[in-house]
Amino acid sequence: MGRVNTPVLTDIQRADLERELKTNDSHSFRMRCQAILLKAAGRKSKDVAQIVGMCHVSVNSWLKRFKTDGLAGLQTKPGRGRKPLLDKVADKDAVLAAVKAN
Repeated sequence: MGRVNTPVLTDIQRADLERELKTNDSHSFRMRCQAILLKAAGRKSKDVAQIVGMCHVSVNSWLKRFKTDGLAGLQTKPGRGRKPLLDKVADKDAVLAAVKAN
């Protein structure tokens, strides 16, 4: 059996996590907040993983990032994910011309 990795949250941290869980636009960020809150409630990583839909290793990784960087550590770092095909500023005129042509 592994060691227990339960974070101790301050009232401010708990309030910030709950606020972001309810109001943030990013689904993945809300899942990470929920995972931290569930771990702080004393649940096992495998149980939390099943609830939020990630593996227990990911739950522990996000918990580690939260402990080191706080709420900002739960944000997706820049440069992740698919790069946009169009640049909003540079391709604006070309997109408008294509729309007007059709």
